Amino acid sequence: MSNAVIRRIAASKKTLAGGIVALGVAGSMLATVPAQAAPTSAKAIAHQMIKDPAQFAAFDKIISHESGWDHTATNASSGAYGLVQALPGSKMASAGSDWKTNPATQIKWGLDYMNSRYGSPVGAWNFWQANHWY
Repeated sequence: MSNAVIRRIAASKKTLAGGIVALGVAGSMLATVPAQAAPTSAKAIAHQMIKDPAQFAAFDKIISHESGWDHTATNASSGAYGLVQALPGSKMASAGSDWKTNPATQIKWGLDYMNSRYGSPVGAWNFWQANHWY
C-alpha cells in the first residue's frame, strides 16, 4: 500500500457516536468496527468493575460525595486520600503499589473495604446517608 493511500485512510478515519470507528477511502466506507479503548475515567473503570446497577449507583454516590471522582483528592484536614478517601491513604497499598496514581487500584481497595465492613456498596451508602461518612 502506498504512503498516499495510507495518508488518505488515516485522514478519513472518524469516530462516531457510541465509539464506532469508521474508515473510508475516497468517500466509500471500508469497514466499521467497535473502538477498542481502555476506559479513561475512574468512573468508567468502576462501571466495568461493578456489574450490578444498584451496587454501582451506591458506589457512585459515595465517591461523588467523598472525592468527586478525583483519584488524587486529598482532605486538607485529615489527610484522607484518593477516590475513596482512605485514611491513611497508604492502606490502599494492600490492593497495589500504584495506589497513589491508579484509580483501578483505589476502586478495588474501596470495593473490598465496603464489602468487608458494610456487606456491599449499598450497605456502605446506607451508612453514609445516616452518618455522612463511611
